[in-house]
Amino acid sequence: MPPKKHSTSKTSLNTAPSLPAAIPNWPALKPLIPTSDLTLHTLLPSQIVTISQFFTSTLCKTYVNFLKELPLTTTPGKPKKGDALRFNDRFQVFDEAFANRLWLETGLRELVCGSEDEDYDGEDEQQEGMTREERRELWGGDVMGLNPNIRIYRYTKGQYFDCHYDESNTLTLATKPSPTPAKTTWTLLLYLTSPATGCIGGETVFYPDEMTFGGKKNVVEKEVVVGLETGMCLLHKHGNDCMLEEKFWKERNG
Repeated sequence: MPPKKHSTSKTSLNTAPSLPAAIPNWPALKPLIPTSDLTLHTLLPSQIVTISQFFTSTLCKTYVNFLKELPLTTTPGKPKKGDALRFNDRFQVFDEAFANRLWLETGLRELVCGSEDEDYDGEDEQQEGMTREERRELWGGDVMGLNPNIRIYRYTKGQYFDCHYDESNTLTLATKPSPTPAKTTWTLLLYLTSPATGCIGGETVFYPDEMTFGGKKNVVEKEVVVGLETGMCLLHKHGNDCMLEEKFWKERNG
């Protein structure tokens, strides 16, 4: 296993494209299943969480077809100094409105922060089995929303993303009545294809490391492999607590 060195294999979540991309006319986020039918599933405590059916299969198809029309570019074969080797196609855009839609219209805010009632009377404090303080500890503070830096990745046969760490970034969210300074703590990935759609390979793997859970050091002895599932949302902690991550080779397109 490669050593854990944040200075040698990293991915900045706020790196701006050389030329700002035009904001796409994103399709409506419909249909979605009711928020009450969505749950947070812990793959690794304090590190990796998934949400199945975050996007319905119908919505995934809509977005796959839409994204085919975007001007994705293939990453250079030779990475910049300090960056991980990756070979994929990417589109990147800074879109606060779309980030806000993903946060508010999909039920993600309720899953991460709890119901609105929790803020008023505390009756729903145990939603998803977590108290308010446990939520703050898990997510790294009071969650304000999503990073407006939207990235679309496409992996075709033979493409991959080598071992790397996702860095934390500071940013300012355009909240009202005044902007809010924030720091990113988790990466959100949304899978639009899977073996069910003919896509083979491309799993995300997190490698063993010594991690801290609940204030105690624990050793993760076996890698965690997350397979593709249509419409699944994968969240994993980044920054100083990020696990070493890799995107496996794509074997067949879907």
